Amino acid sequence: MESGSSSTGDSGLDRAVGQWLQYDQNPKTVSMVQALVKEGAVEALKKCFSSRMEFGTAGLRAPMGPGISCMNDLTIIQTTQGFCHYLEESFENLKERGVVIGYDARAHPPSGGGSKRFASLAAAVFISRGVPVHLFADIVPTPFVPFTVSHLGLCAGIMVTASHNPKQDNGYKVYWENGAQISSPHDKCIAKAIEENLEPWPESWDTEEALKSPLLKDPYQDIHTQYFKAIQNHCHNRDINKRSKVKIVHTSVHGVGHTFVQSAFEAFDLPAPYAVEEQKDPDPEFPTVKYPNPEEGEGVLTLSFALAEREGATIVLANDPDADRLAIAEKQESGRWRLFSGNELGALLGWWMFRCWKQQNSDAAAVKNLYMLSSTVSSKILRAIAVKEGFHFEETLTGFKWMGNRARDLLDQGKSVLFAFEEAIGYMCCPSVLDKDGVSAAAIAGEMISYLATKSTSLSQQLTAIYEEYGYHITKNSYFICHDQDVIRSLFERIRNYNDQKDSYPTECGRFSISAVRDLTTGHDSNQPDNKAVLPTSRSSHMITFSFSNGGVATIRTSGTEPKIKYYTELCAAPGNSDVTQLKKELDDLVEAIIENFLEPEKNKLQPKPQ
Repeated sequence: MESGSSSTGDSGLDRAVGQWLQYDQNPKTVSMVQALVKEGAVEALKKCFSSRMEFGTAGLRAPMGPGISCMNDLTIIQTTQGFCHYLEESFENLKERGVVIGYDARAHPPSGGGSKRFASLAAAVFISRGVPVHLFADIVPTPFVPFTVSHLGLCAGIMVTASHNPKQDNGYKVYWENGAQISSPHDKCIAKAIEENLEPWPESWDTEEALKSPLLKDPYQDIHTQYFKAIQNHCHNRDINKRSKVKIVHTSVHGVGHTFVQSAFEAFDLPAPYAVEEQKDPDPEFPTVKYPNPEEGEGVLTLSFALAEREGATIVLANDPDADRLAIAEKQESGRWRLFSGNELGALLGWWMFRCWKQQNSDAAAVKNLYMLSSTVSSKILRAIAVKEGFHFEETLTGFKWMGNRARDLLDQGKSVLFAFEEAIGYMCCPSVLDKDGVSAAAIAGEMISYLATKSTSLSQQLTAIYEEYGYHITKNSYFICHDQDVIRSLFERIRNYNDQKDSYPTECGRFSISAVRDLTTGHDSNQPDNKAVLPTSRSSHMITFSFSNGGVATIRTSGTEPKIKYYTELCAAPGNSDVTQLKKELDDLVEAIIENFLEPEKNKLQPKPQ
């Protein structure tokens, strides 16, 4: 460590702190670290310096603050140097094509960190190597970055955002030249390149010079125009939209979405949604919500419901802070609000996208070229629609990186990809963005709602009509909290060696008979002739799916980012079986049996999801 500073008694920690103080030029994080050293706060120092943030396919996500385990000026420089180095190795024409960098409105005054600051440091790194950078001059929604990569034919894109995470967090999300999030092994190669480029390059800190460089361009106006032009390909009922009397409230939950959703509605000739005044402007403090995540439900939407009551609106649309996801609530005849699940919205949007496509395409054979995708833990409703209507449906692993990359492959083969979704309120309605996009989804939902209003049909009624036609799909998802990796490991190992039989999976769960088991950790799939799974497998996390003889499907998996064991269950009924109360009871019983027989919360001391 530097002279004059005291030792922590841990030579590895001393070395890490010493290197940090040698490299860091942000006075706030430097003084934070120096204060910890002076106080001899070894535990706090260990938290900051014991392990570097892990760079995965989702990039980085961590709290803002000092040290290698946090998002700050130095770790952004180091990450970007590694990424830049890897791009130099991967693309001979990097200096002709360049990269795009976007950012949200997050900021952390104590450490001097923030999305805009991080984005300009990332730009400085690329510019110091002669790489052209398209740096947005203002905040943008996440989908603008993959759109720009594809639209301008760039080598890569970076979005600085932590999406719907708590306010102290930030993130660094990376897109490849195909416009989709990076997939393996790119993440491993980038992580290795970061470790090899930890010392800041001479000009990496010089954001002032970089911002004056002729290599720096602002794509904001051009991309704004082109994006709203592209999404209009999915506007099919302009006359209805112009006359629409439906009142819609929109909240951007203190994030970036407000102006973009207003523009999207304008592009579709829809009346402007009422904006929740207290939440429409970006605010890194997220003052009116506990968590800025519309998936968390009613608490985030309290102000939206109040505004809707005042204005007589029946629909609330909510984006998460980086506007790549969309939640929708509808006022029911009883006066209470119904918040739709991601699976229910997937059913509604999937139905709508196909209905519009069918109206545009009279050629019956064209349907054979059409694809919809969803992740393996999402509802199978699209599969049911595909079977009846004749288009293709494919499942991918969890996360939009898989759907985006698969969509790119299909598009490259001349196929049409109409829609993709995941249960975590993520929807891809427009192939110019190969990622979830809450802005285009908001406008398309607005048009669907306006069309249904002309038939005096609510979203809830339309959802019932979809289930009546294609079969009810009832889902129930939740999780248990578990901080002990050994407990998690033994819980899954017990399922893999059931009743102490090695490599033998259960054939029943309580009174429910199991017809197939797929384990994407080991690669086992009893549904395949050779018992080998078709989907990619990963040893780094646990994921087992059970199919039941009664039409039930259940997946138990660990989370890559949180200490959770998640379960996703669905009962897929045949068309005509409309006894919803009975179906719900059957699913409740199935979930209870899974918890009791496979998760064993009492024995394993699992904490239930907080209510």
